[in-house]
This record gives sequence, structure tokens and C-alpha cells, in this order.
Amino acid sequence: MQWEVVIGFETHAQLKTNSKIFSGSSIQFGAEPNTQASPVDLALPGVLPVMNKGAVEKAIQFGLAVGALVAPESIFARKNYFYPDLPKGYQISQFEIPVVQGGFVPCVFEKDGKTEFRNIELTRAHLEEDAGKSMHGVAQDMTGIDLNRAGTPLLEIVTEPVMRSAAEAVAYAKALHSLVTWLDICDGNMQEGSFRCDANVSVRPVGQKEFGTRCEIKNLNSFRFLEEAINYEVRRQIELIEDGGKVIQQTRLYDPDKKITEKMRDKEDSMDYRYFPDPDLPPLKISREWVEQVRATMPELPSAMRQRFIEQLGLPEYDATILTQSKGMATYFEAVVTAAGTAQAKPAANWMMGDVAATLNREGLDINAIPVTSAQLAILLQRIADGTISNKIAKEVFAAMWQAPSPDVGAVDKMIASIGGQISDVNVLGKIIDEVMAANQQSVDEYRAGKEKAFNSLVGQAMKATKGKGNPAQVNELLKKKLAG
Repeated sequence: MQWEVVIGFETHAQLKTNSKIFSGSSIQFGAEPNTQASPVDLALPGVLPVMNKGAVEKAIQFGLAVGALVAPESIFARKNYFYPDLPKGYQISQFEIPVVQGGFVPCVFEKDGKTEFRNIELTRAHLEEDAGKSMHGVAQDMTGIDLNRAGTPLLEIVTEPVMRSAAEAVAYAKALHSLVTWLDICDGNMQEGSFRCDANVSVRPVGQKEFGTRCEIKNLNSFRFLEEAINYEVRRQIELIEDGGKVIQQTRLYDPDKKITEKMRDKEDSMDYRYFPDPDLPPLKISREWVEQVRATMPELPSAMRQRFIEQLGLPEYDATILTQSKGMATYFEAVVTAAGTAQAKPAANWMMGDVAATLNREGLDINAIPVTSAQLAILLQRIADGTISNKIAKEVFAAMWQAPSPDVGAVDKMIASIGGQISDVNVLGKIIDEVMAANQQSVDEYRAGKEKAFNSLVGQAMKATKGKGNPAQVNELLKKKLAG
């Protein structure tokens, strides 16, 4: 039987505010346990929550960025459940009327060897408070509760169940991560729990309209684990059904050591949480004037920058899309083009998507930690353009500068001199070509007899003789003249 995978996402993005969503407590990560939990966070008798304006404005920013409706009025509700790290016995969240409704997140991924562009539809994004954290193993056979995180502001972003593979799901997660960090509403630190992904996974026979029974995989804190967890869960569900079993709606956790998902608890439905409007919080009202004030403070969005790269720099859509997947990558690229000139936009894009991206991936570095400055890469591109060095030598220079970084812009020319620049002297190249022709008479005869492939062989021999430092255009031109003589 052929199976179709159905994936939906719930992502908790911790908002970059100075204090919690309903109190003035700090949200600084790494403080001693239970030193940042106020009476409001602990729900002590007589306290009342007060809405954090900064958290609302970050939710508005997100809504504008994804083309969603920012609700003029939304409601806070109590989500009731009992767990040791939830001091109130309920979580303040939003249910029926969230602050952000609809919208989409564009992403790009590979499918069957082809690049796919996809807009992932969002159902909603709502504001809520985080719970505390269970600290297992604080003493022998004991678990402690740290309530520092209780009340931390979250924006829970929920997609429609429209993704059909782990690769597509990871592409969406990366695109969303890039967007919230681009907007600077979330630091995106997955290890510290600032960006947590929950994947709802189900399978159904191809052609069936009804969804299968879904399982939620909670708190995936890396893109690699996200992909591994989804792929395992898909296999588990298919094998279970094909063996005559039945998928049970569950919340599951991923064990990266065993590379399996394991049952955490049976999955609740919304009715189990007994939602009702929070009596201590009035409706959140957002005026059109407030929305426009927030819009005026926002940075250029990836979509606008992508279009600008296409229209002003002449980049292909694919290049512009890849370069605007990350704000750091886009900023570095723009700095290179500014220093090298707009004529170098396409070569700069090729380098960014090629050697730069490949080396960053290999070294496990973020673009913000790149040891080769944008000004240095700009000079390298200019030296290729003016014929000082070939692309081959430029790659050697780039690799050498990566290993021996220097903030000095002049380090590029010093490294070129050290490695050896491109040979453009006509007399030197002419002598080398004469020697190559003499040593490869058969190829010379074949070319003169009409075999064009023999020319490429001679060019290759000439470039080899120059150790890759010959100016390719001049080598071709001189060789053709001599063969015609």
C-alpha cells in the first residue's frame, strides 16, 4: 500500500522581552533555580497578571511579517491541567480568538532532486506563558522544580497539516527560525529552549481524504533530531498499521541516542483542558494605529529584500531566495556587493552559495562567525574580475585566509602574492603553449583535421603546465592563433 505523510507544526518561540508576560520578573537564562519567580508567577493569593506590552508588539510584528490578520480584539483563556511545574494549576493562553490569525511562511527545499518553493499556511499564532521546568536527578531518585521559566512569554505558531515529508517540515522549521530571528523577536536558541518544535505526524493511504490518527512529538531541539524523529515516527506508524495494529493518539518524545520516539502520555484534546476566558485579564485590544506604529519599526522583510535583489541586482529568483533565508547571510552578501560593486552581484552570490556556504557547513559555523570579512571577499572577487587570479587560485586564497584569518583588508593581496598570481604575460604563455604543442603533436594534428575535442585537451595540458595559473582566456586565444598559423 502507498502511504501519504501528513505533518503539522506547533512551535513555541520565546519572545525577546526584558520581563515575563504577566509580571516584572526577569527572563534571563541560567539564573539559580527559583530566583526569578515572583508572587504573580507563583499565583499566590491576591495577585493579578498585567499584560506585557512588548510581548504584544512582537506578536504584531510576526503577524505583519507572515501576512496574517492581527486581531483587533483577542481573548486570554485558562488552559487547565495539573503538572508539578505549573504552579497555578492552569496556563494562561489564547484559545478561540488568538492575536494572529492565518498567514504563511515561505520555504524552499529539495524534492526528487528539484528545488521546491512552498508557502506553508499558518492556522494561528497566539500569546501564552511558559511553564516551569522539572529538574530530574537533582538528588538520588529525586526531581526538583525550577519555576524561573514560569511566565516567560511565548508565541505559539501553529500550521495547517499541509507538509508531506520530513524534508519539507525541516525546511519550514528553518524558515520560521530564520524569520523570528530576522525580526529579532526571538533569539532562536534551540539548546536553551527559546525555539521549540512539536511535530504532529500521521499517515493515511494515498487518495484517502480523512486524516489518520496523529501523534505529537514534543520539544525537538535541533533540526537534525526533528528530521530523524519524523522519519522514525512515519515508519513506526506504517509498520504498526500494516501489521494489523492501530495508531493511538499520543504525545511522544524522541530519544536521539536510540533514534526512536517513545510514549510520554496519551494525547489530550482541547476539551480535556476545559478552556474558559481568564477572569483576571480583559480582552486584548489592538488598534489600527498601534499596528501601523509597529509596522514602522520593522526591518526590511526577507520577501522585500528578495525582490530587491532580483530587480536591482539582477539575481535569479533561486539565488535571491537562498541568500535571504538568513539575515546574516543576506547582510554579508550586501556588504560584499557594496564593496565590490553591483557588477559583482552574481559572482558574489555564486561564492556565497558555493564556497562560503560549504565551508561554513563543514566547520559547523554560523555566517556571523566567518573568518573572511566581506571586504576581503569583495577584493578577491575584484582580483578575479581584473584577471589577476583565476577562480582556481581564488579558491586557494579563500581557503588559506580561512585558516589564517586577518582583519587586514590588504591580507588578500599578500596571500595572492604568497600563493602566486595568475600568469597573463603573453610571452610567458606563448612559450608554454609552444612546448605543449610540441609534446602533443597528435592532438595538434587532430584539431587541424577538424576534431574540436582535441582543442580542449590542449587547453587542459597548457593549464596543467602553468599549474592552473594561466589566464584561461589568454590561453585559449593564444592557442587558437598558434594552431591556425
